[in-house]
Amino acid sequence: MSLFVIQGGHRLNGEIIPQGAKNEALQIISATLLTSKKMIVKNVPNILDVNKLIELLAAMGSKIEKLDESTYSFQADSLNLDFMNTVEFSEMATSLRGSIMIAGPLLARFGKAFVPQPGGDKIGRRRLDTHFIGFEKLGATVTYDTQKSAFTVVAKELKGDYMLLDGASVTGTANIVMAAVLANGNTTIFNAACEPYILQLCEMLNRMGAKISGVGSNLLKIEGVKTLNGTTHNMLPDMIEIGSFIGLAAMTKSEITIKNVRWEHLGIIPQVFGTLGIQLEKRDDDIFIPAQEHYEIERFMNGSMLTIADAPWPGFTPDLISIALVTATQAKGSVLIHQKMFESRLFFVDKLIDMGAQIILCDPHRATVIGNNHETNLRGTHMVSPDIRAGMAMLIAALSAEGESVIDHIEQIDRGYQNIDVRLNALGAKIQRV
Repeated sequence: MSLFVIQGGHRLNGEIIPQGAKNEALQIISATLLTSKKMIVKNVPNILDVNKLIELLAAMGSKIEKLDESTYSFQADSLNLDFMNTVEFSEMATSLRGSIMIAGPLLARFGKAFVPQPGGDKIGRRRLDTHFIGFEKLGATVTYDTQKSAFTVVAKELKGDYMLLDGASVTGTANIVMAAVLANGNTTIFNAACEPYILQLCEMLNRMGAKISGVGSNLLKIEGVKTLNGTTHNMLPDMIEIGSFIGLAAMTKSEITIKNVRWEHLGIIPQVFGTLGIQLEKRDDDIFIPAQEHYEIERFMNGSMLTIADAPWPGFTPDLISIALVTATQAKGSVLIHQKMFESRLFFVDKLIDMGAQIILCDPHRATVIGNNHETNLRGTHMVSPDIRAGMAMLIAALSAEGESVIDHIEQIDRGYQNIDVRLNALGAKIQRV
């Protein structure tokens, strides 16, 4: 177990390049199992969750080579499917949420997949029904072993079908798409997630020889093919990290330039942080955030208090709710933060309250934040990171606070943020990894 010791109150300055998108990486790397041909994947983030998935594929027999700091080649031409029956596979798969993403490719190509209940953040129930209902619609049989806490999915042949997803799940959509591209016949997926990660996945699959139309919308139509070829894929910058850096700049009164953000794929993220009063400037493909002594939360047009809520894309991503919340603690004004998807994601706010933040936790899904307007600084304290995004929110709070803070269980932060201490220290932060 490692921890961060943070000396707060230092302004940061400089340029930072966002890592490759974590959520996209888990899908793209899993999709390399769909073909026996060589795949080249660029801009792979060096984070725990992605590295664990790469190790899992390697243990299954995928030939993996690291070509440079962020580029890998994958070739799944001699997989050992019996490895799925081992204790080692179960231990590796349960250590990360992203292991669920290998189910669709394995089912499509080999007709079977074994899926132990995946791990991940402690943010409440994260059901997998969408994935398995989709597999069943394609003709697979799904069984659950309560003793092993694992799913087995088998199919002699996958057949295309029409399906209306019960929720616009990003991972569920990706898994079903990866299964459907090799199914016999046509598949229609309505209420599909349309996040940039899904767009990227579908465009890559089409380059491999898949036939997917409606890419970028919530209505995907897939004509199944027999086999897929290899290709080269370059992943987007991580929009969650970009949003985190915007909040960090505001909280620490820092001047930061976020480089190469791919603005066209950020959706309303800049707009939502703008409603908190944060000044943003588009400079080519960069985001420039000037140092601000104060930032003021907007109100709705009728004068009522602003609400920031998560929603399926193109709404505000749930992964930035924790960052928006902590950023609001030093704004001028009040905001209601509404986290709709996960019932435990806001439970880290007690530590922010200990630091001097004015937050009323209304219920598991809603918190009212009354900003301090930088008139009262947060105080350093000892915290434990419960999940990736709460951990980053705690780090932002600690960097803006007076005095020393300690964050335990920083492996949670490392799961989603690449060398975050090194990169922020280069901008003037004081973070020590112990």
